[in-house]
Amino acid sequence: MNVTETVPIGATGVRVTRLGLGLAPIGGLYSPVGEEQARATVEKAWELGIRYFDVAPLYGNGLSETRAGAVLRDKPREAYTLSTKVGRLLRSGGTDGQRIWAEPVELMPVFDFSADGVRTSYAESLTRLGLDRADLLHVHDPDDFFAQAAAEALPALVELRDQGRIGGVSVGMNQTRSLIEFVRTGMLDSVLAAGRYTLLDQSAGAELLPLCRSLGVSVIAAGVFNSGILADPRPDSTYDYGRAPAALVERALAIEEVCSSHGVPLRAAAIQFPMTHPAVTCVLVGARSPVEVADAVEMASMSIPSALWDDLRAAGLLA
Repeated sequence: MNVTETVPIGATGVRVTRLGLGLAPIGGLYSPVGEEQARATVEKAWELGIRYFDVAPLYGNGLSETRAGAVLRDKPREAYTLSTKVGRLLRSGGTDGQRIWAEPVELMPVFDFSADGVRTSYAESLTRLGLDRADLLHVHDPDDFFAQAAAEALPALVELRDQGRIGGVSVGMNQTRSLIEFVRTGMLDSVLAAGRYTLLDQSAGAELLPLCRSLGVSVIAAGVFNSGILADPRPDSTYDYGRAPAALVERALAIEEVCSSHGVPLRAAAIQFPMTHPAVTCVLVGARSPVEVADAVEMASMSIPSALWDDLRAAGLLA
C-alpha cells in the first residue's frame, strides 16, 4: 500500500491518504496519554506523510478533538483532510459515559441525532479543534436512532455540504445492517465501517461493500485490529472493546501462523487486508504514540504476496 497516495471520497472534492490516523487513542483510550504524547503522535503522522485524520466528540469526551486541533491548526489547511462525527453532544451530566476513557473531563456525551443537534455538535467540534471546517462528517453510531438519523441528521449534513461548510456526508458504525440502509438513502458520500471487514470478520463483504461500489460510495475501513486481537493475539486480547472469546483468539493465532509462513507480520496483513477489496478507499489505524504511528506506516507499506491471501482462504480462515 502506498500510504501517502491520495484518493477521492465518492464524487466529492475530498481526498484522503490511503492510510489515515484514527485519533480515539490520544483521547486516553484505556490508559492516559497526556498532552505531550498526543501532540507527538499527530506530529509523527504528519512527518510520515499521513494527511487524513479522524476524531470525534466521544473520543476522550472532547480530548481527541482539542489535542488534534492543537497540532493541525498550525498546518496548511488545504494540505490535509479532517473528519469528525455528530450524534453526541458533550454536556454536564451526560449519560452516555464510557469506562474506556482513562483521563477525567467535566463533560459527558448525550445522544442527539436531531437536525439542530448535529449542527450544534459540528459547531462545538470546530470550537474544540480551533478550525473553521471539517472535510467529512460521520453520523456516529446511530444504532438505536436509525429513523431520526435518516430523517433529520443526514438531511442536515447534506445541507451543510450544499452550503460548502463540509465536503462530504458519511455514517460510521460497527455493524453493517444499518449502514446498508443508510447507503440506500442516496445521501452518503462514504461510510466508515469499523471492524466489519477484517481478517476476523468479513461481514461487510457480503452486501455492504458491493452496494457501496455500485453506488460510488467510498468505504473507509476502521477497526482493522478488531480492538487489538489482530495486533497481538493472546488469551487476554480485546475484541470489539471486550475480552476476546477463546475461539477467536485461536483463529487469530492460526491466521498469524499462516502470515509467519510468508514472513509477514500479522499487523501488516491486518492493515492491508481491507484494501484487497475494490470498494475500500482507505484504512484508518488508531495510534497513541509516535512509535505506534511509525509501526502502522511500516506495516502498511510492507510488500505482501498474493499467495498469503490464497493460503488463508485455502485454510478456511478467510471467506
